[in-house]
This record gives sequence, structure tokens and C-alpha cells, in this order.
Amino acid sequence: MEVEMELCQIIIQETTEQQIIVLRERNGERAFPIVIGIAEALAIDRRLKGIQPERPLTHDLLFNVITEMAGQLERIEINDLRDHTFYARLIINRNGQEIEIDSRPSDAIALGAANNMPIYVAEHVLNAVC
Repeated sequence: MEVEMELCQIIIQETTEQQIIVLRERNGERAFPIVIGIAEALAIDRRLKGIQPERPLTHDLLFNVITEMAGQLERIEINDLRDHTFYARLIINRNGQEIEIDSRPSDAIALGAANNMPIYVAEHVLNAVC
């Protein structure tokens, strides 16, 4: 079972490499942080603010590749937690076929942030962190 979450906070501290994003249950009380790198935090922040660089950055490039190959990003799933590391996947629909692509949660969220993609977290992951 999966629970829909939303990105509710980005904590960017320029004095450290470790940044934090916080996901909160869309229709509930549970929330948890994920530690990410500065590049990913800035990418998420930039995409949420609608800042368009002159040339495509990595997450823009990936979104363009998915689109040009007749795919549509449908959702992000954080599906596992092992040894204090979160695992995620991109769920892409291409010609009616669902394709799952392994991803770091920070990259998946950066990719989906500008397009308001739903984020789901596996119940067992929520139970482990909340």
C-alpha cells in the first residue's frame, strides 16, 4: 500500500553539503525528512519557483527525453528504505505501458516538482520513519 505525500519544506543551508526536504502525508499527520545534496536541493527549489535556465539542466533534460520518447511521467514512488537510504522510482506511461525507472528520491522529486507530479511513499517506509 502507498500513501500520497507532498513536498512541504526545503531546507537549504549553504554552509553544509547535506540539505533536507520534508515530505508530509497529503491527508494525514505523518511527515519525515530526507537528506539530499545541495545540487538536488537547488534544482528542486529552482523548479518549484519556475526559474527557467537558458539551457536545459539535468532534470529538464531527462523530462524532455521522456516526453520526446512518447512517455509521460505519472508519479514518483519512494518504495524502500535500506541502511538509512531511501529508494525511489519514476513511473512513466509510454503507449499504455507502465515503465518503472530506479531513481534517487531527490532526483525523482526534482524531476516531478515543476510538473506537480504526485509523490507516493510505501506504507512500510512510512512505518519505519514515522
